Amino acid sequence: MNTPNFIYRHPLLPAIVAFIVATIGVSCSHSHRQAQSLSGIEPLVLAHPDSASALLGDIDIADLEEDSLKAWYYLLSASAHKAGESPMVSDSLIRFSLEYYKNRDYDRYLRSADLYALYLFWSGNGKESLRLLDSIISLPDIPDRRMIELLQSRIGVGGAEFDCDNNIRYIKHLQKLDKDSANQAEYRFQLCVNYQYAGKSDSALIITDDMLEQARANRLGDDQFKYTYQKIGILEELGRYSESNLLVDYILQNAPDNSAMPYLYFWKALNYFNMGMIDRSSRELAIADSCAQGRDDVDPDYYESFAGPLREILAYRQNGKISLIRFARQNNGQRDLFDRLEYTRLQTEQNALRQENKALTLKAQNERITAIMIICLLGAVIIGLIAIWNIQKRKRKSIEAEERAEALQKMVDELSASKPSSAEHESLRRAMLRQLGIIKMVAETPTEQNQDMLRKISSIDSDTNGALVDWANVYDIIDNLYSGFYSRLRAQYGELLTEKELRIIVFMMAGFSTKEIGVITSQTTATIYVRKSSIRKKLGVPEKEDIIAFLRQSVSR
Repeated sequence: MNTPNFIYRHPLLPAIVAFIVATIGVSCSHSHRQAQSLSGIEPLVLAHPDSASALLGDIDIADLEEDSLKAWYYLLSASAHKAGESPMVSDSLIRFSLEYYKNRDYDRYLRSADLYALYLFWSGNGKESLRLLDSIISLPDIPDRRMIELLQSRIGVGGAEFDCDNNIRYIKHLQKLDKDSANQAEYRFQLCVNYQYAGKSDSALIITDDMLEQARANRLGDDQFKYTYQKIGILEELGRYSESNLLVDYILQNAPDNSAMPYLYFWKALNYFNMGMIDRSSRELAIADSCAQGRDDVDPDYYESFAGPLREILAYRQNGKISLIRFARQNNGQRDLFDRLEYTRLQTEQNALRQENKALTLKAQNERITAIMIICLLGAVIIGLIAIWNIQKRKRKSIEAEERAEALQKMVDELSASKPSSAEHESLRRAMLRQLGIIKMVAETPTEQNQDMLRKISSIDSDTNGALVDWANVYDIIDNLYSGFYSRLRAQYGELLTEKELRIIVFMMAGFSTKEIGVITSQTTATIYVRKSSIRKKLGVPEKEDIIAFLRQSVSR
């Protein structure tokens, strides 16, 4: 008897499914297109950050209905700003990505944390940025490539915040992780600068001399200039003013009219001042001031932040007076610049929040519409599914009953047609029909077919009387037929296998098929297969090896 396809088709089911699919399909299709757009932009973030930012700008945030798409959008936007070395004061919503990915995507969570820390730094909250980066870096199982990015950000922010002692430790960690030769040179320079600002000028000088030697050996003119200029400041910090001036003169002779000219003369002015040569210091500072005038490559505010204090100190040494006008002008200019930047940051954040509020409003409207549609469909769907489930259940029970009856009929017919024999399998089958609960199972549904079945069973052995299974007797039969197999099985695996699993093994040993075992034990064929898999797993029987063959060898040992 072939098992029929009992998947029932309710008359309402096609219409219900079609309506649900049509309703949800529009939203899914729209979200899929948005996801494809973001997926296409992601490869551009590092290679072409400006292009990525432009493409992201064409996407209306209000159209991003799913939180996953919003988090992805904010992540890509902030990543493009970081890659393009753009100000990140507009990336306040990267915090949304940080919260969204926290327990969903570890890699994107780390990226979001890095970007949010940079946003905090750009927003003027450098200390909080450092705390966040320190906490993230301490997390376990961070991939090397992601740790490198986090350490680079931490060192950059730490340098701006003059957290030099911690930076030294992080730079050394970064040197071990990042094997890129070009980056290694930059890390050594950063280590030198942080040693210098940490007050460890001796260590900074050792590193600088080593870098200068390598630059000369490799004829790297730009690097040689950079390291020589760095050494000028280190020597000044160490009080080696004459050596510092000699290096200034070396650069002025070998690289005249460079962009650092005003600062080189400033270093000479500072060195002479520290040597007590006030007049010479004033002359060198005047030269520095003249070099700074009218140059496009010199930031006047930055230059004045160094030269202004020294100029006023020299004036005090000459006439005993200090004027605050010059300091006030410089400080007011810096304050105005800071206020403008802060205003720009606040405006950018407000625009981002307005866009987010607009997106949330549209999302709420869409959710209300969707909720109404779902409520309208819910009743019909529930009724349809309940009806389908009940009919399926009845059909499955009917088919299972037919299968059991078919298997039982086959067993009864085979034994009725055969003469009594002492064969092992046939003896056990007759014992099963006499002792197991087949009579009870058939009698529970007293149809004409089952009544006829009862008469046939009784003709096999009239001593059944509908009794339940006497398993002890069955086990005795197995031991008698198979040289104590059951006793040895229980002794060796009794604590590992359940009683039901032992019974299945007994019938398998006696040659019963899976379907026949299901009939005898009143279980479905699927259940028997599951229990067989459990037995195989517990005993460690390979998939291709027969369980009984395995047990014959194992139990006999």
